[in-house]
Amino acid sequence: MSIEPHSDIRLGDWSALRADAQLIRFEVFVDEQKVPAEIELDDMDAVSLHAVAYDANGMPIGTGRLLPDGHIGRMAVRKSARGSGTGGALLLALMAQARARGLRRVMLNAQTAAAPFYQRHGFAIEGEEFFEAGIAHVEMSLGLD
Repeated sequence: MSIEPHSDIRLGDWSALRADAQLIRFEVFVDEQKVPAEIELDDMDAVSLHAVAYDANGMPIGTGRLLPDGHIGRMAVRKSARGSGTGGALLLALMAQARARGLRRVMLNAQTAAAPFYQRHGFAIEGEEFFEAGIAHVEMSLGLD
């Protein structure tokens, strides 16, 4: 399943995109990375803008969210679509939404292994590595000037 130029990124609230976003997040975070299911969904889902990428066949292949304070999170791409540009397209879509909201900066907690991906998109590491759900993370940010 590779993302095509005509693949689709849909933006919406949790009620509109929950089914597809939750499917991807549970597959990646809970099944693959062994994050406890009870901490994968949180109260921030209801107040966040969600993005879901779909392949040319309409299958959901990636997701992410933008919190009201400019944090980007829960970025996940299904194994079959990794390396296809889906993650970058989702990240750019969420950054564009942050800009449209007048936010001057976006932040995220990246899994340490994914930090180079975010650095290629202009994010800088801030602070020391820490663990969340048993997985090493670093805080990263990017000014939107």
